[in-house]
Amino acid sequence: MELIRLTQDSILEGFDCGDSDLNDFLVEDAKGFLDKRIATSYLLIDEGTIVAYFCLLNDKISRQDVTNNQWKKIKGAFPDRKQFGSYPAIKIGRFAVSAAYRGHNIGTDLMSILKNMLNENPNYSAFRYLTVDAYMSAIDFYIKNGFKILSEKIANDHTRLMFFDMMELE
Repeated sequence: MELIRLTQDSILEGFDCGDSDLNDFLVEDAKGFLDKRIATSYLLIDEGTIVAYFCLLNDKISRQDVTNNQWKKIKGAFPDRKQFGSYPAIKIGRFAVSAAYRGHNIGTDLMSILKNMLNENPNYSAFRYLTVDAYMSAIDFYIKNGFKILSEKIANDHTRLMFFDMMELE
C-alpha cells in the first residue's frame, strides 16, 4: 500500500466506505478544496484501488470551543507567559476506510501514519493539536487512537469535537 497526496489528476473511482457524505466529499469536493487551498487530501492506494483517505486543514482550539474545565487543562500545558486565547491545530476534515477493507486495522494504522507524517515533517506549519469533528459512530475509534473529547457540547446532531495532543508522540 502507498500513501499519496491527492492531485487534480488523481482518479477517484470506486471508493465506498458506506457513508454517502464521506464518499461524496472524496469524489465531488476534495479536488475543489485542494484547488481553493481549503484542505489537502491523502489517498491510501492498494494496486490502484483507494483503500482509505483523509483530508487535513488548518484549525485552532479556542476558549469558546470548550468547557471551562477542559480549557484549564489545555491552557495548563503552557507556561503562563505563553498562554493564548487559542492554540494552533490541524483538523482532520474527513477520514474514511473503504468498506471492503474494514476489519484489517487499516484505520488505526492510517491514523498512526498520519500522526507520524505530521510530527516528522518540518514542512508543515507549527501546531500542537489534531482536531476532528468525529461522527458519533466513530468516537470509539478516535478514543482508541488517543483522542479526547474536547467539549461535552454536541456541535450538531451527529458530531463531537475531539482532539489529540501531538506532544504525546514525543
